[in-house]
Amino acid sequence: ESRAASASDKEIDIQWYSPSMAKPSNDTETKVLLLYAYNTNPVKISDITSASMFSGHLWISLARIISLREKLSHLKEQVEILMQGSKIFSTTVPTSFLQQNETLKRSPSNKPKKSDAKLHLDDKTEEIAKRCLSEVKALLSVPARSSPLTEIPFDVTLQSIRILEDMFNLANGCVIPEGSLFNWIVSLLH
Repeated sequence: ESRAASASDKEIDIQWYSPSMAKPSNDTETKVLLLYAYNTNPVKISDITSASMFSGHLWISLARIISLREKLSHLKEQVEILMQGSKIFSTTVPTSFLQQNETLKRSPSNKPKKSDAKLHLDDKTEEIAKRCLSEVKALLSVPARSSPLTEIPFDVTLQSIRILEDMFNLANGCVIPEGSLFNWIVSLLH
C-alpha cells in the first residue's frame, strides 16, 4: 500500500494556507490558516470513518508565526551549540572510561542518531525553550490553557526542535511522528 493510502503509526500532518478571498471575522491583522490532521491508531484510507482520525484548523496571526519561527531557529542554534559542547566533552574523556560506563550494548544498526539523543539543557537554553514552547501552547490552545510552561513537556532532542521549527515553516508544513512531541501537540489541539 502507498503511504497516501494508510498511516501505520501515529502522526500529525501540518499544512499552512493563506486564502486570498476568505478572511476570518473582521480582524485587520493578517492571519493564516493552520490545517492539521492526525491519527491516534494505525488507519487505512478504506476506513475513513475511523474514530482515531482527527482534523481541524486554526486561524493564527502571521506576525506571531514569523516571530515564533525566529525564536525556534535561535533555540535550535542553542541546542546545536550544546551538542557541540558535549562532543568536545566526549572527545576529551578517555575512551576506556566511556567504555566502562557504557550501560547499553547496541549493535551499530540500532544505535540512535545523535539528533535523537535526549539533551540536558543548561539554564539559559531551558529558559529559551520554555518561552518558545509557552508561545507554541498559546498559539495552539484555547486562551484558558495558555499559561506559561514551568517545565518542558517532551523530550528535547535536536530532532524534536527541528520538527517544531518545521511545523511553523509556512512554505512546507511538516509531519510529526509518534513520540512525546506528538503527544504534547495532540494535547494542545484536542
